[in-house]
Amino acid sequence: MKSQITTKGLERATHRALYYSMGHLPEELDKPLIGIVNSKNESMPGHAALDDIARAVREGILIAGGTPIEFPTIGICDGIAQGNYGMHYPLASRELIADSIECMMNGHSYDAMVLITNCDKITPGMLMAAARLNVPAVVVSGGPMATGFCRGKEVGYTDLMEASGAVQRGAMTIEELQELEETALPGCGACNLLGTANSMDYLTEAIGMALPGSSYPALTGKRIALAKETGKKIMELYKKDIKPRDIMTAEAFYNALLVDMSIGGSSNTLLHFASIANEAGIEFNMDMVREIASITPQIVRIKPAGSHFPADLDRAGGITAVMKDLHDMGLLRDNITVTGTTVFENIKNTHVTDRDVIKDKAHAYSQTGGLALLYGNLAPEGSVCKKAGVDEKMLKHRGPARVFNKEEDAVKAIFGGEIKAGDVVVIRYEGPKGGPGMREMLTPTSAIIGMGLGDKVALVTDGRFSGATRGAAIGHVSPEAADGGTIAFVRDGDMISIDVINGILELDVSDDVLAERKRTWVAPKPPVQKGSYLERYSRLVGSAMSGAILK
Repeated sequence: MKSQITTKGLERATHRALYYSMGHLPEELDKPLIGIVNSKNESMPGHAALDDIARAVREGILIAGGTPIEFPTIGICDGIAQGNYGMHYPLASRELIADSIECMMNGHSYDAMVLITNCDKITPGMLMAAARLNVPAVVVSGGPMATGFCRGKEVGYTDLMEASGAVQRGAMTIEELQELEETALPGCGACNLLGTANSMDYLTEAIGMALPGSSYPALTGKRIALAKETGKKIMELYKKDIKPRDIMTAEAFYNALLVDMSIGGSSNTLLHFASIANEAGIEFNMDMVREIASITPQIVRIKPAGSHFPADLDRAGGITAVMKDLHDMGLLRDNITVTGTTVFENIKNTHVTDRDVIKDKAHAYSQTGGLALLYGNLAPEGSVCKKAGVDEKMLKHRGPARVFNKEEDAVKAIFGGEIKAGDVVVIRYEGPKGGPGMREMLTPTSAIIGMGLGDKVALVTDGRFSGATRGAAIGHVSPEAADGGTIAFVRDGDMISIDVINGILELDVSDDVLAERKRTWVAPKPPVQKGSYLERYSRLVGSAMSGAILK
């Protein structure tokens, strides 16, 4: 046991005494010490109830003969940070989360760990730590939030985000908005849509690092039982010496991308897969993403892309059933998982219980995946679009650029009626380096939808999008503006051509004109305080299309 370097030997008397001072018994120090990384906090609904999950995990570890030791890590709510200065921080916090877990696990020499998560950057940060540390590890989330109801209609986070625009154009009253605010999010859990939070929770099961059951709703007996089973399972993985890099292989990333494409997950997943693969020593490139997207039918559409909610996916069989369908199509690959057995063994006894929610291949929403990569002179290194959320009329679009150097200016123009049908809104200097922190552009995209322009206006940015985003939204444009990418030289009125189907993003400006614009360009300084975490992050962070990994 690794932990014995802190608990055994004559020279470790003070170490043992420190444990005894907290109430541990001598016999507890003879057992494996299992870190429980609990990201519980009171800043977001996905995390407010995680102490219940941690308690169940602890019980499972005790049942299986381990000694649980709990410690925290941070978690930022993208929803509360949305549309303001706070949004500079969530993506940047991913690295802090991974680093803090490394510090605690190595600093205290724990033998294995259970990672308790539920939201956007916390889950990938924990998976990065698991791959980096490579000690036995299992991830368990708090689960998705229940569906809201308002005036007899199912509602959720997406409806709420788009309501502001509806009020602005007179389609909804302030009183109706207030009623929706009070009912759309009925309790704790990851917000009730296929945002990054639920996408990453589902894909953690798909990659093999969580037990089957990622769709179980928050605050239910099934979710608590899953957490208890997770506590028991970590002891089995410890005894069998099954580690994250045994699980997170090339095959596992392939499977996770298949599931991602089949459900139309958040575009942020590509940022996170690249960073997790980097920690695991697995090659991850966008050619593989394009290949998988081309062969994977999209068989699930959850809000904002469709009409279903996360609770519907669970009732239809969950991610296990989705994976069984992909297996039956001949797409899924076998690989060991945290169950201690393989993917194929995990899914063999499952089936889809509602074909309205999980379509078969013949009735798929699309015969290609829910995410698309776009390339061209405006994005030589690539860009990402959640194709599943794009109105069919906007899959191909050509229009004049309306250029803004920060999100707030674009939102003001959209709500002010300055954006017209056919326009392409360009928001730049919002990339990993230039933002810094690559802010989500959910507020402007929701404003576009709310103002009734979702099938008439596109948005292009070197920032990123929330999983709640729908519409013709192209993000992760690389190189970003702060690195002298083409997006820095777009001017109002320049024509931009978008072809989501064929993966093309072009600025209709000659190379000579672009070269002259670049000659006189001066990169603005990121709007951050010198010596701050964001200033350091800006200096170290790499391209979005490579995962925004710190150099």
